[in-house]
Amino acid sequence: MTEYDKFLSESKPVPASDQRTVMVKRVGQRIASAVKQYFSQKGQSKLLEGYDWEFNLVNENTVNAWCMPGGKVVVYTGILPITKDETGLAVVMGHEIAHAVARHGNERMSQGMLVQGAGMTLDVLTSQKPALTRGIFLQSFGVGSQLGMLAYGRKHETEADQLGLVFMAMAGYDPGAAPDFWKRMGALGGEKPPELLSTHPSNETRIKNIRSYLPEAQKYYKKR
Repeated sequence: MTEYDKFLSESKPVPASDQRTVMVKRVGQRIASAVKQYFSQKGQSKLLEGYDWEFNLVNENTVNAWCMPGGKVVVYTGILPITKDETGLAVVMGHEIAHAVARHGNERMSQGMLVQGAGMTLDVLTSQKPALTRGIFLQSFGVGSQLGMLAYGRKHETEADQLGLVFMAMAGYDPGAAPDFWKRMGALGGEKPPELLSTHPSNETRIKNIRSYLPEAQKYYKKR
């Protein structure tokens, strides 16, 4: 059983017949097709070898979504009031899929192993400390963590924002919706550390960066 299967067996996937699940799967498939097209145009289709896309909606009031290696995606019902509609959902899914195809989670996994595993190889760490290894894996890909979408470093976040805009645009969703989504995320409240002390961009910086990149992303946008 893969970690994705294990997660689904322990969680509460919303039935496939539910219109929210239908929407998640529709957006996911469109973005997955855009990703394949994007990498094909770059002559980098080999980077997607082994990807077997799967999209699920989990009934949990957590503001999160994530994508494991190989294209295994989960969206939580708790983020739907913030995405508001299909285009807002495309912002989220494009962003999370961008993290995956850019291998940001893999980098974090390697860093976590160095810190927690004292230089052990993955095989050794898995056999000797399976619970620790699973914890590092889940944390690296933001699985189940509150606001896990914001857990990556600033460089990774900016890259995922930009790639995500391109992917959603190629999938037929207006990337111009992204700033409003991140405004709604920022309105959730809570104490935020100064940007220099944080691992991710402040919401103001993120929105500014997204707006500055929008003209480039709009070049890929063809309304469906």
